[in-house]
Amino acid sequence: MFQSFETDGDMTRGRMRVAELREWLGANALTGFIVPRADEHQGEYVAKGSERLKWLTGFSGSAGIAIVLADRAIVFVDGRYALQVRQQTDPDVFTYESLIDNPPAEWIKTNLGKGARLGFDPWLHTIGDARALAEAAARCGAELVPVTRNPIDELWTDRPEPPLGTVEIHPIDFAGELSRDKLARLAPSIAACGATHAILTDPSSIAWTFNIRGSDVPHTPLVLGFAVLAAEGAHRLFIDKRKLPITAEAYLTQLADLHAPGQLEAEIAALAASGARILLDPVLAAEQLKMIVEKNGGTVVTGPDPARVSRARKNRVEIDGARAAHRRDGAALAEFLCWLDTEAAESLDEIAAVTRLEEIRRGVGEKMQMPLKDVAFSTIAGAGPNGAIMHYRVTRETNRRLRAGELFLVDSGAQYQDGTTDVTRTVPIGVPSEEMRQRYTLVLKGMIGISTLRFPAGTRGSDIDAVARLALWKSGLDYAHGTGHGVGSYLSVHEGPQRIARTGTEKLLDGMILSNEPGYYKEGQYGIRLENLVLVRPAEKETGADLAMHGFETLTLVPFDKRMLRPELMTAEELQWLAGYHARVLAEIGPLLDGETLAWLERATSPLLPDERG
Repeated sequence: MFQSFETDGDMTRGRMRVAELREWLGANALTGFIVPRADEHQGEYVAKGSERLKWLTGFSGSAGIAIVLADRAIVFVDGRYALQVRQQTDPDVFTYESLIDNPPAEWIKTNLGKGARLGFDPWLHTIGDARALAEAAARCGAELVPVTRNPIDELWTDRPEPPLGTVEIHPIDFAGELSRDKLARLAPSIAACGATHAILTDPSSIAWTFNIRGSDVPHTPLVLGFAVLAAEGAHRLFIDKRKLPITAEAYLTQLADLHAPGQLEAEIAALAASGARILLDPVLAAEQLKMIVEKNGGTVVTGPDPARVSRARKNRVEIDGARAAHRRDGAALAEFLCWLDTEAAESLDEIAAVTRLEEIRRGVGEKMQMPLKDVAFSTIAGAGPNGAIMHYRVTRETNRRLRAGELFLVDSGAQYQDGTTDVTRTVPIGVPSEEMRQRYTLVLKGMIGISTLRFPAGTRGSDIDAVARLALWKSGLDYAHGTGHGVGSYLSVHEGPQRIARTGTEKLLDGMILSNEPGYYKEGQYGIRLENLVLVRPAEKETGADLAMHGFETLTLVPFDKRMLRPELMTAEELQWLAGYHARVLAEIGPLLDGETLAWLERATSPLLPDERG
């Protein structure tokens, strides 16, 4: 099994650990300390030894930050984790704030006193975040103080060692472009920014640029390391050689000079001392890197990671791979949903469902000669009220049986060498209530709105986020997460910079893959989320049209549950889209199935009968 069902955090030790941190603060003349979820690479998924926020608080979500002062401790999370944080942390120790409505930089302005000294680890905060925190502290007469040694690392006596996952070469048959050609493409863009060098801190960018994959973090094939790309001359790659088999080392030696990670600071200092102009992405790069460059006389050039947009725009080979991965994954989901329908559902629990889904994906991958490399993330399998926890992860302590009259939300994904998948379906156990059906239909209407949208070239994710919410808004409903995130090519299931959200400022460009996942969550009762992956493609230009338009090609091929529909709430165009989608699912997935699963798929994708249309 790729997934563990053990409890993620340990809330019972929060009081003791916060007390130890406060002792450290007193000994180091600090008023407080900031503990983010991030690691040195600012990634969503971190190695075991970088889970500092979880160690301190018990909270295991993928986004959050804590501030510990002498008299209080606060955990900041976004809407996805509003329920989870209260379940995993000790309310007698921590209070809670919104990472969106009252982020740390805003909170500091009104909660730190004059003369306060707030410590932070400059390796764990981006340049942009550090600037915002420093400005907020200055406004109230406080000071943001960088520390040379993270106190959590000192207090965490059994902290796991850094990972040493084996590095693999990602074949050209899946990458679609040689690494040397990517490097040749990136060099002019570095020079165009007025820089002599660029530091890649995002492991996804390094994996894409050098066509390598690893296993340093859970469920995402990343190699933790850094790269310094040169506009002219040799590139440098900082990676522990213990991760490199002979073939991988020989391959990488042809592309860059290899260095141990411990040499990074000295190499950057030497470059800076020679007058280098070094490009750093303020959204991704650690404040520590900026401090090293400036301390040694170099110039920091701020600009986006030069690999990020190129990585997000999939080439023809990656797109073909994504389509193939989704056909394979659709076959696996059909088998899983058939199994769920034919089993005595009330005899199942969340762990049994997660386990069976992974087994099916493994079996289908082996049958189709494209093995399942890993799940893309820990499967979210929320029965009844657990479905209302947006990023719920089942453990042996929270495991819940499926019960008649409730909903079961399953959000899962797979890592195949030719593509990454992410799909969510919500199904009824027994007979759903009319309210459940109504809200499911409103969520589906939002998904269809995005699926059928045509938009001018250059449109941003923030420009279209409301389309997915319109039907819900009309009924006074909403959801507290973005509508879509970017997805990598056998890389991170949550890939930037593209996203469909209020904060999605990146243009949606041809070749980008995103999720389309509106939802609705009723605390303590149920959750509904529907998710397909979509690919940005140029749309056919209408006769007489003034603008070039784009649209979405839906990649995911999994039927929606007709038992959950209230078709009378849908327009003729929406019903037509649903019928066409189901016909496509049957046409593409049906030939991969047989027996009971094929019969199930034929029923699941059959046209709505007159009495089902209302």
